[in-house]
Amino acid sequence: MITIENLDFAYGKQKVFENINLSFKEGYIYGLLGENGVGKTTLLKIITGLQNPNSGVCIVDDKKAFDRNPEFLQDIFFLPEGVIAQTYTTPIKYADNLGKFYPNYDRNFFISLMKEMEVDGTKKFEQLSYGQQKKAMFCFAVSLKTRYLLLDEPTNGLDIPSKSDFRRILSHACTDHTTVIISTHQVKDVENLIDPIVILTKDDVLINASIEEIAAKLYFSFDSEKNDQAIYTEMVPGGFINVMRNVEGLESNVLIEPLFNAAVRNRQVIKEIFR
Repeated sequence: MITIENLDFAYGKQKVFENINLSFKEGYIYGLLGENGVGKTTLLKIITGLQNPNSGVCIVDDKKAFDRNPEFLQDIFFLPEGVIAQTYTTPIKYADNLGKFYPNYDRNFFISLMKEMEVDGTKKFEQLSYGQQKKAMFCFAVSLKTRYLLLDEPTNGLDIPSKSDFRRILSHACTDHTTVIISTHQVKDVENLIDPIVILTKDDVLINASIEEIAAKLYFSFDSEKNDQAIYTEMVPGGFINVMRNVEGLESNVLIEPLFNAAVRNRQVIKEIFR
């Protein structure tokens, strides 16, 4: 379990987080959402121990993340948005060299995932397109079988079929003992994959709730007209999506993109609802 308590962080005088409290439980694929610059990548780095908070603490399985204990490091993997491998090596060589540090690394699984995503692991990274490099690193990250997997904008650079493969592979790889955190602004790429949802804004956490909890508090409707009682309204072909307080306990499908837009445009209302 990941626990973040009373966390403050700043880059010099630029404040990023102030008194943030969050928890991430095992067995879930979390969606970490927020506008550019709110600190999504920074939060992943803090969880991985790459950044030290100014105050407060991040604890992963009773270990302080910034201590970067060897047992902690072999059970967590952070895949940043950019490709981190050396361009002169091949994906297979890269995986075999780095996989030694992860006791659950499954080489056969890695090779099978590479074939499934149609990436030639014998070519050097510099010979692969950016999308194929991204797919190779994703296959490696999943094949490590760590308990904690942190992915930063993993679908950037992927074509539509590859995004579908990404969702399928990740959903099958997640077990009851795995915690996956996906930081993204490409909400539609992961809409049917993530649950719970965390929405960050500057200095605050607006939502940290499951799809079930969100559906109990908010009602999403498609109507021919704008509803004046809606917290947020979005025009779409054929009508309007209205996001409203679910005062009558009605059932609806949670639409993550309108939810995100409602949260960032009506922060105080959303905070009140999910307090």
